Amino acid sequence: MAEIGETIQTPLKRGRLHSVVSSVLESRIINGDLKVGDRLESESAIAREFGVSTRAVREAIQELEVKGLVQRRHGERTEVVRDDVNNYLDALAVTVRQQFYSDSNYLLQLMAVRRMIETESLIILTNLPNPDYTRVEEALAAMKKARDDKDFPAFVNADAAFHLAIVHATDNQVLMRIYDNFSGLINDVIHVTSRVPIKSLSNAYDEHADIFEKIRKSDDAGAVELIRAQIDKSANYLRQAIEKSNIKQAKEED
Repeated sequence: MAEIGETIQTPLKRGRLHSVVSSVLESRIINGDLKVGDRLESESAIAREFGVSTRAVREAIQELEVKGLVQRRHGERTEVVRDDVNNYLDALAVTVRQQFYSDSNYLLQLMAVRRMIETESLIILTNLPNPDYTRVEEALAAMKKARDDKDFPAFVNADAAFHLAIVHATDNQVLMRIYDNFSGLINDVIHVTSRVPIKSLSNAYDEHADIFEKIRKSDDAGAVELIRAQIDKSANYLRQAIEKSNIKQAKEED
């Protein structure tokens, strides 16, 4: 089993702790120091290595999970899941991102793909005999805490984790692979659309809590209706953001 590696000696700036930890662990996964199937050390061990809090470690692992590099399982240490099979989808995700830079409207098409994946995931999930909602509940709890703390960045990250958890709860490997490879882009979209317009964290939390309640009641039609409305609203916000950006760019070019 691969070891975590050398301890970071340079003092880490407050506010960037989890990003530094995430970046170092990501590098170890990409360069093969941590291989598929390897388990990360415990959160406390990683925290000691980097000289950070376990909260920073959890946030770092969440970032890696959103990127599809690791997977958490309840009661077990985090597992590295990236492998060469993902290379094709990785390249496809890069292509989408590159296309976004040349034509921002292209990202709106990603919202349609996201809606298809998440609605199908809800149908699968609500029809499973004994689904594991642990990670969905954890993400929802993180959203509630961020709401109460009025911590917008933490709320947005928990929002992205909630949607990722829904897809992973299906245990459908194909849906998981596809969503994992686009999750970085989807996370970016959530960050943008959460600000256009600025929606209260309380209302945003209630939307997700309602979706989860439908899931728990195995109400696939109700859950699908809610998540479609949520994603369509986000697509509209994204469209507004793109239009504002285009207008600003046009003025700068005049």
